[in-house]
Amino acid sequence: MQNLLSAPEALLARLAALLGDYPLISAWYTSVVRFLFPVLALLILARSIRSLLNVPHTPEIWAYLTLPNGLSEPLTHWENILGRSSASDVVLGYPTVSRQHAALIRTEDGGWMLYDLGSKGGVTVNGAAIEGESHVSYGDVLGLGGVETVLLPVPPEERAQQRERRRQEERPVSPWVGLLFLTLFQILTVFQLLSSVGDEASPAIPTAFFCLIAVMWGYFLAMRSIRRVGFEMESIAFFLSTLSLAVTASSAPGSLFKQLAALLLGLVLFVVLGVFLRDLDRVKRIRWLMAGGAILLLGATLVLGQAKFGAVNWITFGGFSLQPSELAKICYIFAGAATLDRLFRKRNLGLFMALTAACLGCLALMSDFGTAAIFFVTFLVIAYLRSGDWATLTLISGGAVFAVAILLTFKPYILKRFATWGHAWEYASSGGYQQTRTMSAAASGGLVGVGAGEGWLHRVAAADTDLVFGMLCEEWGLIIGVLSVLCIVTLAVFAVRACRAGRSSFYTIAACAATSLLVFQTCLNVFGAVDLLPLTGVTFPFVSNGGSSMVASWGLLAFLKATDTRQNASFAIRLPSWKEEHSVLLNRPIQEEVDEDA
Repeated sequence: MQNLLSAPEALLARLAALLGDYPLISAWYTSVVRFLFPVLALLILARSIRSLLNVPHTPEIWAYLTLPNGLSEPLTHWENILGRSSASDVVLGYPTVSRQHAALIRTEDGGWMLYDLGSKGGVTVNGAAIEGESHVSYGDVLGLGGVETVLLPVPPEERAQQRERRRQEERPVSPWVGLLFLTLFQILTVFQLLSSVGDEASPAIPTAFFCLIAVMWGYFLAMRSIRRVGFEMESIAFFLSTLSLAVTASSAPGSLFKQLAALLLGLVLFVVLGVFLRDLDRVKRIRWLMAGGAILLLGATLVLGQAKFGAVNWITFGGFSLQPSELAKICYIFAGAATLDRLFRKRNLGLFMALTAACLGCLALMSDFGTAAIFFVTFLVIAYLRSGDWATLTLISGGAVFAVAILLTFKPYILKRFATWGHAWEYASSGGYQQTRTMSAAASGGLVGVGAGEGWLHRVAAADTDLVFGMLCEEWGLIIGVLSVLCIVTLAVFAVRACRAGRSSFYTIAACAATSLLVFQTCLNVFGAVDLLPLTGVTFPFVSNGGSSMVASWGLLAFLKATDTRQNASFAIRLPSWKEEHSVLLNRPIQEEVDEDA
């Protein structure tokens, strides 16, 4: 560590000498860069946001199913419901076919499995009746209530055309220009923070930021070395993480290395989880383990947790603090979305409701009602995507309202936390202290801010966590504050649009759940800080100071990355081998039918 700090210490010594000789340099530098930062932020994010929102998300064709009328129905998903219902993926309008007759599901090795969904007419493969499930191959005749269909592969010529069309239509923008702008943004931030503290500057500031720059470039170069493209999500995450380090340096410089370490752990989790999601059979097998992990994390908090700001949601080991509820979010979404085949919808939905009730019960006992609200909204999203039953969800929501009413009856003191909502200025010296200071500081920052490290809001409790939006607006300006929120919204819009061409129901559900969680949590943080919503004590994803929140934000981003259907964009999809790729490009059949993105 001493060697690591030697270069920053030399830099600080030279900078201190320069500022001593020319005391006006700091003021002039701040005056210039606070106008330059919004420009750089716009340049950084414009390319990423435009690229994400312009993706057409062309559906991929994985196989064909011939119909009795002579037509062929393309299979554009990995899980396909075959039946008479209009909601089926392949509609067979024959009276002998059940509404949801069978499920045809793609396996990890590129093969297919056929499941009987309790149909009245039965399911056959090459004339032989199946019980439950059966492996099927290309060319097999699938009988559904006497209606015969044939499973056919995508012809090599069409596969090559599809691959080339997707490569041309969905080509991401080059990340290098945006990375250069982001690097310049980070370097200017270092000098701004150093100039704001003067002689008291710590070598931890340049060390942490230069480590971030090295990690960022190392990640992008490593991904490009294995032919990956599409780095818009990571660019947005690194931009927000840069703001997080700046906020930490301004409010709690002693926690810089902890926040940097959390960022690195989050990036590792992002990559590991993304690679893990390649094998959906493995995902399905461990869903109950993840469900148990969510309950275990919350239960351990109940037993070992310490109260902070009225909520028992922290576990401390020596000088290390952990907020398990943040990590429980990843486990919860994983378990909720991991029903891939939709074969036992009612049973699985019931078990998921039980998991949700257990999580919400733990959070209620912890008095962490902000996180409980986030879990409940995420539950509604997952439950709707898995069932599509608005009536059931309405009943569930009504039951939740009734449960909250009962809780308030037994714990009336909870209402005191919301007494100042909408009346913060009337309680400026008591319950509205944080909100009024946040709004005042945000207003003083204007469009471009007073400069990183130059604000005063960091002296208020929880300024770098619950009130971090106010710090952004004060020190960085309203433009960057709004852009930070827009980053989260952009990720959500991309995920929703990508789901239209989603490969698997797991990727679709998990991505929508993760984005709804991120958006709702951002709304609670931002609107709570300015008194538009009750102040619930939740963090701003990627931006707030806090290791658990940073790790969880990167972990949730992995679900979004997995749903990126662009060619070679998501590391959740194995790249084709040299043999596979060149066989496709040359229109030559390979020994086995293996899709290029299998």
